[in-house]
Amino acid sequence: MVWLVGALLLLWLAWGPIVLLLAAVLLCVPRVRWWVQDRAQPDARSVGIVAATVTGLVAAMVAIPDGWLPIPPAPGAWAVPAYVGRPAAPHPIATEAPQNPHRAAGVPASRPGPLGLQPEVDTAWLGTQRCGDLAPTSSGVLVARCTEGPTSLLRLVDPETRRTTATHDLGEVDDDAACAGDAFYVDDRDRAVVAAERTVSAYGTAGSELDVDGTWDLKPWIPFGDCVVGIAPDWAGLVWWVSRDGLVGTIEPASGRVAVLDLAEPVRHGLAVDEGGAYVVSDAALLRLAAGADGTPEVRWRTGNADSGSAPVLLDGGVVAVTDEQEGRLGVVFLARDSGAALCRQAVFGKGAGATDSTLASLGRGVVVANNHGYSSPRSTLLGFTSDPGIARVDLAESGCVLRWTSDAVSPSSGATASWPTGLVYAWTKRPSLTGVSAWYLTALDAVSGRAMWSVRTGTGLMAGSDGSRITLGADGSAWLGTLAGLVRVRDRS
Repeated sequence: MVWLVGALLLLWLAWGPIVLLLAAVLLCVPRVRWWVQDRAQPDARSVGIVAATVTGLVAAMVAIPDGWLPIPPAPGAWAVPAYVGRPAAPHPIATEAPQNPHRAAGVPASRPGPLGLQPEVDTAWLGTQRCGDLAPTSSGVLVARCTEGPTSLLRLVDPETRRTTATHDLGEVDDDAACAGDAFYVDDRDRAVVAAERTVSAYGTAGSELDVDGTWDLKPWIPFGDCVVGIAPDWAGLVWWVSRDGLVGTIEPASGRVAVLDLAEPVRHGLAVDEGGAYVVSDAALLRLAAGADGTPEVRWRTGNADSGSAPVLLDGGVVAVTDEQEGRLGVVFLARDSGAALCRQAVFGKGAGATDSTLASLGRGVVVANNHGYSSPRSTLLGFTSDPGIARVDLAESGCVLRWTSDAVSPSSGATASWPTGLVYAWTKRPSLTGVSAWYLTALDAVSGRAMWSVRTGTGLMAGSDGSRITLGADGSAWLGTLAGLVRVRDRS
């Protein structure tokens, strides 16, 4: 019995669900069914071996600290390719994006990513924790904001070993996905600044503990039931925040002064900041705000932009970009930052087959948008199913908007991340499979042509999906992402 179960288990691990289907079909044949019955009579010794093995594995999973084990693979590793394509040569993208003096480690897109040179995939199993937001400090240590059920956690992760070195409980998180979104960054002092439970706190990351280095209570201004969905510092050092119900405010860190403006419009995405203020997209409009003498946000301009699926993104030449939907078709809109004047709009993907809930990737004078249409939850990509395909680049040219390219790659929920030094755009993609294998890949696309340069398999199964986590580029040229089961790192072989 043991060898029969073992053989079936190995075949299942290698080729995935198709093995179980074929086994069920074979058992419908009387001769095969009788043969199996004759050889599958259980005995006490066999049952004991199986029970001891399962007990030992479960005990090891519980006892070993988080991040010390790799993410267990799901069935089907032999049924899908491990690597396709060829390494890319870097071709940097010129951009004038300035560095925010109050954020650490440079503009995220200014860091290089892997080129596909025999890429190594390393994982760290965190059980059922999803670390959706990651950010490196100036020393390279990774700060991760994770959720496990209703609990939100802040973690410090050693980038070399992928093990957690410190953990802090942030309390409970709202069921609304917007409340676990963009309310986190690392400042110029390498502190993790996090909004949780209507409070903004700064945590030191230099030691072995996440020590509180500052706290600003927003409960007097944000009522119970609301939450912070975005937080970012401006060039003057003011910390801007926006809540789900449309409250926009600033915090003066030194004095603790808080000033608030009520937009009275729901906000589902984070904000963007530049030298002059902040940009917020509500369900009804895109707004530019500036802080008054007492820190109170003041609306400088407002332009209608309903149903945006992404946060504002700042581009070269004083331009801001967002997405919208008109007549059932997703589009990218470019506006002037100083006046809010619409410069142009470009529709992407097909009518009724395009939607996005992920951040746009900036390419200087253009953006990359990923199609999330058809993705509703991790269950929507079970087995070999995928969401609708589509990743597109839209540029602002002298003549207006230009659709540079569209790729058929499928990126269900994590959007795209650009690397200006390499000239590549990275996406967490899924390949459709007739054998029922859920295979996930880090895919690198050429930013100029949209051609898929290479893809490396990062995991298989339901737990290898990201469910909206963002790809983060590390200080050492690696790419990180939090899946439903832990952390994945991809880097070129040294």
